Order: sequence, then structure tokens, then C-alpha cells
Amino acid sequence: MLILVVVLLLFGGKKLPELARGLGKGIREFKDASDGVKREIHRNINAMDLDKEEDEAVARNNQRHHPTEEPAADDKVGSDVPSPSSTPVDEKIETDNQKV
Repeated sequence: MLILVVVLLLFGGKKLPELARGLGKGIREFKDASDGVKREIHRNINAMDLDKEEDEAVARNNQRHHPTEEPAADDKVGSDVPSPSSTPVDEKIETDNQKV
């Protein structure tokens, strides 16, 4: 309250609205500038995260074996599933072919 009285005495009643308007514009410009900086920082962080994920994906792909090589033990998928040549259906087909 005391600050308002001192400002009123220093600048007068006619200049006070102009000062308040200028202060408001300055605060608004500062907020807009700080929001722009925040957006730029977040954009750069997201770009860095995407680059990091892409590098990790490339590294994982480079660690995989060539298709003609035998996969590592942890890369084998469905190793407990029988191969198609040992299924009962194939055995039946073979016996049917032998009959003909």
C-alpha cells in the first residue's frame, strides 16, 4: 500500500495508467519470450530423445546375425515348436504318397 502512495506522489495521477499499461505490456512480452524459449528447449529435448532411440534401434539391428547364420540362443523364437518336417500331417502325406 505504501508503495502505491509513493508511486502516485512521484508520477502523478495522469501518468500512472500509462506506466501500468507499459508494465503490463512488458510482462506480457516477457511471458511470450519465455514460452518460446521453453518450447524450443522441449523441442530440442524431444529431438535428442528421438535420436537416442534411433541410435539404440540401429545398434540392436547391427547386433543381430545375418539370416544365414544360426541365431544366438536368446534370439531363437519358438524353439520348442516342432519343425514342419516332423509334424504328423507331413508323415501322413508321406505315407499316402508311398501308397500311390
